[in-house]
Amino acid sequence: MSARAHIRPHPATTGGVDIRLPWWALVLPALAFAALLLLVLSASDAHAASGDPAITRLFERIRLALVHGMP
Repeated sequence: MSARAHIRPHPATTGGVDIRLPWWALVLPALAFAALLLLVLSASDAHAASGDPAITRLFERIRLALVHGMP
C-alpha cells in the first residue's frame, strides 16, 4: 500500500525572500538622524561665551572650508 504525498496548493515561497519591516524600523532611525543633524547644524551657529579669538577664527575657517569646499 503506497502513501499519498501531501501537495500544498500554494508554494511556501515564490522564489524570493519576503521580508516585511515594521513601520518603526524605518521611522525611528530617520527621526534619530534628523535630530542629530539639527543638533549639529544649530551648534555651528552657537557662539562661545569667551575664548581665544584666534582659535575661534581657525575653527570658523575650517567650517567654511568644509561647507564651501576646498579651493
